[in-house]
Amino acid sequence: MIAEIVAIGTELLMGQIADSDAQMLSRELQSLGIAVYHHQVVGDNPQRMREALALAREAAADGEVPIGCVIVYEGKIIARGYNRRNTDKNTISHAELNAIRKASKKLGDWRLEGCTMYITLEPCQMCAGAIVQARVSRVVIGSMNPKAGCAGSILNLLEMEQFNHQVEVTRGVLQEECSQMLSGFFKELREIKKRQKRVLTEEKQGSIMNSESADS
Repeated sequence: MIAEIVAIGTELLMGQIADSDAQMLSRELQSLGIAVYHHQVVGDNPQRMREALALAREAAADGEVPIGCVIVYEGKIIARGYNRRNTDKNTISHAELNAIRKASKKLGDWRLEGCTMYITLEPCQMCAGAIVQARVSRVVIGSMNPKAGCAGSILNLLEMEQFNHQVEVTRGVLQEECSQMLSGFFKELREIKKRQKRVLTEEKQGSIMNSESADS
């Protein structure tokens, strides 16, 4: 039997108090033969993730996959970014990379030690690698991405012991809101494609009928 421990509290998330209860609970579970396979801390103040969600809505308004990101340093947001891959015609114009670039410029350093990144969707392999390279201290994730996520879904690049930097990861903050925004976007996109296909079919049928009428 296995178990997952989820601790809730902004003080825990910010490292202001130690999570001693989780350690005690883990020992008790192990004494009962229950292995703890994962332990995460979820903040009870989701305001930063709401800021990231607002950016994701901007991306959606531009026709982009709605992913938003903010970077916080010493309690203040120093950088914002959202997905602009289609707008910029640039593979690397993801929300995380756009925010990292702005944060580095703001701090005057490529190292983002002491920074916390809030991202509405689990980072891909490219962004997860950049987060590690930038020495971001903590990443808070809204929705996981089972098809392409590299912070625990397919891979966990952020917490690999083989690297010279590991990132503290919190998952599931405003997960439902983040997931609904993505699923709603893709549902609408499918509906648009269906309508476009229907219009093209009708135009093609009309063209065929006109051609037959002309031949007769």
